[in-house]
Amino acid sequence: MEEVLKGLNKKQKQLSPKFLYDQRGSELFEKITTLPEYYVTRTEISILKQYALEMADVVGEEAVLVEYGSGSSTKIKLLLDHLPNLSAYMPIDISKEFLKQSAEALAREYHALKIIAICADYTSAFNLPEIGSHSKKVAFFPGSTIGNFDPLYAQKFLRKIAKMLQTGDGLLIGVDLKKDRQTLHDAYNDKQGITAAFNLNMLTRINNELGANFEFNQFQHKAFYNEEFGRIEMHIQSLVDQEVAIGENSFSFKRNETIHTENSYKYTIHEFQTMAKESGFKPVEVWTDQNEWFSVHYLTVNG
Repeated sequence: MEEVLKGLNKKQKQLSPKFLYDQRGSELFEKITTLPEYYVTRTEISILKQYALEMADVVGEEAVLVEYGSGSSTKIKLLLDHLPNLSAYMPIDISKEFLKQSAEALAREYHALKIIAICADYTSAFNLPEIGSHSKKVAFFPGSTIGNFDPLYAQKFLRKIAKMLQTGDGLLIGVDLKKDRQTLHDAYNDKQGITAAFNLNMLTRINNELGANFEFNQFQHKAFYNEEFGRIEMHIQSLVDQEVAIGENSFSFKRNETIHTENSYKYTIHEFQTMAKESGFKPVEVWTDQNEWFSVHYLTVNG
C-alpha cells in the first residue's frame, strides 16, 4: 500500500512494474510472448535453439543453474535438454502459484533433475539454499528483464548477482538490442490489445487488493519509444479529469495525465558489455539472431 501511495503522490505518477505480475498479469504476459508483433521472446528462443549446445558447453556439466524469474519453462528446457548432469536447478519467482506449477511440470519431465524452487522477489535480498555442492553456479536471466531496470539500477543489480556468485561463476543473460522505432513501437502496441490489458490489469489489482475505485473505461494504455533515454515507456493514461480513491487517500488525475508503469531499455552490444564490465563481470561470449534484434551474453565473475 505504502509503495503505491508514494508512487501516485509523485509529480509524474508511477507504479512499480512488479505490480504487473500477479496471477492474471503473469498469464497475460505469457500471451504477449506469443504475439506476432512481440519479437522479443521468439527471437531469444531462436537464439537459444540455435546455440543451445554452445551455451550448455559454457555453463558446464555439473553446474547449479539459478534462473531469475522462472515464468514459463520454454527457455530453460532448451538448456536442460543439453545439461543432463546439472547439480541442481533453482527457479526464483515472485508468483508462488506460477512457480509451483512450472517446477512441478519440469519435475515430471526431468526425473533426475534436482529442482529447488525459491519464492522470492529477486530484486530484493534473498539467500540461495546450500545444497552441499561446490559446483560452479550459473545465473540465467532471460527475456531482457534487465531492460526493465534503469541503467544505474541495472548495474547495481548485476553487481548484486556478481556478489552472490564466486569468481569464475557465470551469468547467461538476454538483452534486447536497439533497432528501428516502428518495430519497437509495434511490439508494445499489439493489435489484439493484450499488452493494453496487461498494463491496465495493474488497476484491477489495486482495486482488488487495496480497495481503490479506478474506473477502467476512463484509462487507456500508452506505450512509446523515448529516443533520448533509449527505452520504451509504458504508461496508463487518464482519459478525463477525475478523482480516484484508495482507502482514505484521494488522487486527482487531469485529462491525458499518466501513471508511468514500466520502462524497457534497449542497448547496443557494446553498451551492455561496458555495463557488465563495470559491474564485476567479464564478457566471454555473445550470441545474436540474424537481424541483430536480440542478444544472449555469457559473462563470468571477475576475481
